[in-house]
Amino acid sequence: MPRGSGKRKASGGGQAAKRREKEEEEEEEEEEAEGRLEAALREARRAAAPSVREFRYNKKRVRLVSRGPELREDAKCILYWMSRDQRVQDNWAFLYAQRLALKQELPLRVCFCLVPKFLGATIRHYGFMLRGLQEVSKECTELNIPFHLLLGYAKDVLPPFAVQQGVGGLVTDFCPLRVPRQWVEDVRERLPEDVPFVQVDAHNIVPCWVTSPKQEYSARTIRGKIHSQLPEFLTEFPPVIRHPHPPSCPAEPIAWDACYSSLQVDRSVAEVEWATPGTSAGLAVLQSFIAERLKSFSSQRNDPNKVALSNLSPWFHFGQVSTQRAILEVQKHRRAHKESVDAFVEEAVVRRELADNFCYYNENYDSLQGAYSWAQTTLRLHAKDKRPFLYELQQLEQATTHDPLWNAAQLQMVREGKMHGFLRMYWAKKILEWTRSPEEALQFAIYLNDRYELDGRDPNGYVGCLWSICGIHDQGWKERDVFGKIRYMNYSGCKRKFDVDQFERRYAPRELAQ
Repeated sequence: MPRGSGKRKASGGGQAAKRREKEEEEEEEEEEAEGRLEAALREARRAAAPSVREFRYNKKRVRLVSRGPELREDAKCILYWMSRDQRVQDNWAFLYAQRLALKQELPLRVCFCLVPKFLGATIRHYGFMLRGLQEVSKECTELNIPFHLLLGYAKDVLPPFAVQQGVGGLVTDFCPLRVPRQWVEDVRERLPEDVPFVQVDAHNIVPCWVTSPKQEYSARTIRGKIHSQLPEFLTEFPPVIRHPHPPSCPAEPIAWDACYSSLQVDRSVAEVEWATPGTSAGLAVLQSFIAERLKSFSSQRNDPNKVALSNLSPWFHFGQVSTQRAILEVQKHRRAHKESVDAFVEEAVVRRELADNFCYYNENYDSLQGAYSWAQTTLRLHAKDKRPFLYELQQLEQATTHDPLWNAAQLQMVREGKMHGFLRMYWAKKILEWTRSPEEALQFAIYLNDRYELDGRDPNGYVGCLWSICGIHDQGWKERDVFGKIRYMNYSGCKRKFDVDQFERRYAPRELAQ
C-alpha cells in the first residue's frame, strides 16, 4: 500500500476521533446547562411557595363538571385524570389535585387513559406521547404519587377504577375539541354521584372560559382581553412536592415496551429524530431558543431558511412543556430583545388562546360551516371557478404537484413532523386552489396536517387551516378566481420574501437530492 494513503487514513481516523470528542463535549455542556435550568426552575417554584397548600391558588382556573358533595368521608384518595397536559411540574390541574389531597390528608393518584385510536394519530404521535408519559410516570413515582396507565376509553375504564380506588374527588385538565369534551361528559355520566368532578384549564395562561364568554372575531378583539388579565394569571408556579400521604397500594408496573408494541395504529408514518419527547427535552429546546434564536425571532421568523423559530409546538401540543413556563422564561429577556419577546407572546399566547377560544365556542371548528358568513358566501360563489390544476389526495400526500416549493413544504412535514409556520399558510392556500371545492380542500388539509404534523389534532392546526382556506380571524381581500375574497398567496410573493430555491434544494425529492 502506498505510504501516503496510510497517512490519510490515520488523519481521517484522527479527525473522526476529534469529531466524537467534540460531540461528547457538546453533550456534556448540554447536560450541564439542562441541570442548571432545572435547578433554577426548582428554586423559582420554591420561592413562589413551599407547596401548593401555601400558595394563593386562583380558583378561576377551576370549574365544576358535576356537583357531588364536598368530599366523601370514607374517601381513600384524590385522582388526577391527566389528558391534555402531560407533565408533572408547571401544571395547574396537577397542582389543584395535590392541593385537595394535602387539604384532606389523602393520597394522590394520577391516571392516563390510553385510547386505541384518536383522530387518525399514527405511531409518530403515539410514540412521542408514550415516551413523554414514561418520564411523567418516573417523576410521579419519585414524588410518592402512583401513576396508572389505563388501557381503553375513559368512560369504560375510569369510573370502575375510581370506585376500586375509593376516589373522593376527580380532577382533569381542559381541551376545547369535541372528542376530549365528550370523554369528560361520558365520565361525568358514569362516575358515582358522590364523587365531585372538576376541570382545570392548565393549557392556557388565562383560562378559556375566563378570557371571553363568546367566540372572538379576531386577534384584535381578544388581544386586549388576554393582556388585561395576564397580571392576574401569569404567575410563577408552586412546586408539586413529594406527597406526604402514601398510598395504601402502589400502581401496577407498566410494561412500556409491550404497550408500545401492542398499539393498533398506523406505523407507516415514522417517528422523527430531531424531537426528543418529554418535559426535560422540551425545556432544553426552550433554553436553546432563548440562548440562540430568540434574538432573531422577530426579524427572521417568517424566513423558512433561517433558524429562528422556538420549535416548541410538539411539546406544547402534548402538554409536556407549559406555555406559561415558556413565557415566564422568555420574558426575562425583554430588555435585550423586546421586539422578539413581544412577537413570541403574540404567537404563543394571543394566537394560541384565540385558537382555543374558536374551537371551544364554534362546534364547526373543522368544517366550512365554521367560517364567517362573508367567507362562506364568497367561497360558494367561486366554487365552480376553473382550477388551474386539480390534484387528488394521493398526489398531494406524495408531493408530486407542479410547484416545487409546495412539494418541499409537504416533504418537510412528512420527514420532520413540522412544517415552517410561514409555509403552512402557503401550503393550505394552494390546496384550496388545486382541489374541486373548498370543502374538499379543508378535508385534505386537515387530514395531511393531522397525519404528519407532530402537533396535529390541535386547535392551532384547525384554526390554521380555516384561516388559510376559509378566512377565519381574517378579513375580506380583493376578489379573484377560486379564492373569492379569501387572502391570496402565490409563488412569486414567496420569492420576494425568502430564498425559495434554497428551501427547495433542502427538501428536494429523495431521487433528486441524491
